[in-house]
Amino acid sequence: MAPVTGSRQSESGVARLLGSGSAGIAELMVFHPVDTTTKRLMSHQSRITSLSALNKVVFREYASAGTGKKFTSLFPGLGYAAAYKVMQRIYKFSGQAYVRDFLTAHFTPQFTATFGAGTGKAMLSATAGSLIGIGEIILLPLDVLKIKRQTNPEAFRNRGFLKIVGDEGMGLYRGAGWTAARNAPGSFALFGGSAWAKEKVFKLEDYNKATWGQNFVASICGAAASLIVSSPLDVIKTRVQNKNFENPESGMRILANMVKNEGIGSFFKGLTPKMLMTGPKLVFSFWLAQTLIPAFGKVV
Repeated sequence: MAPVTGSRQSESGVARLLGSGSAGIAELMVFHPVDTTTKRLMSHQSRITSLSALNKVVFREYASAGTGKKFTSLFPGLGYAAAYKVMQRIYKFSGQAYVRDFLTAHFTPQFTATFGAGTGKAMLSATAGSLIGIGEIILLPLDVLKIKRQTNPEAFRNRGFLKIVGDEGMGLYRGAGWTAARNAPGSFALFGGSAWAKEKVFKLEDYNKATWGQNFVASICGAAASLIVSSPLDVIKTRVQNKNFENPESGMRILANMVKNEGIGSFFKGLTPKMLMTGPKLVFSFWLAQTLIPAFGKVV
């Protein structure tokens, strides 16, 4: 069986930084209102039975306002979102590549022996994604503040960033366990689904040789798999994070209340808008990063 090592051309650190950072900025500019809409739907804890009710859930106090005010109301927490999203994409898309390179250099024989040459390479990429996804909790405070701004702005009570950090301390890492539990399978599916498509559908030996169209299809496969796999834990994570700072609620209590009061289907709340709206966001940023990183690698 052919080894995985040498089947791809590694990119420079600068190329990874520029490609992933550019993808994060572009995603933020296009999709922040979509992210706000999804988070508000996921946080809503009763059935939405009419368009009027949906309007109130999404736009809140601006439900009766004009189109312009409604649109701008979907941009709360943009500063936190900018810091979080750009750092997250740099960490995730660049970091996965470094972990993948490490696994390739040290564990290629094990992956090849277990899964075969082609599938082993895809599984190695997926495993690197899962490991980097778990470590993503280091950015959790920025994610918490972004979500609270989007879904529960009352929690800020006119406090600035430094005041909140001083007041809350490690409380900003509330939900870290649920975040790691969501990220591990979600990132595994994202990078694994993309690698599977490149390996099995397009028969690529070097994933960096994928065309923009092949990267786009591979990103769809990875994003769809990631959203479906991570949805139940993502709902719990969002509800843990959007509570008031002084009135937290544990993930297990939220889980129990969801089963008791809302049923199993509640674990997939927001999945449809996530697939329709967040899905394209993830596809867009992942496709852009996969396309730009090799492109920057040719010039830097």
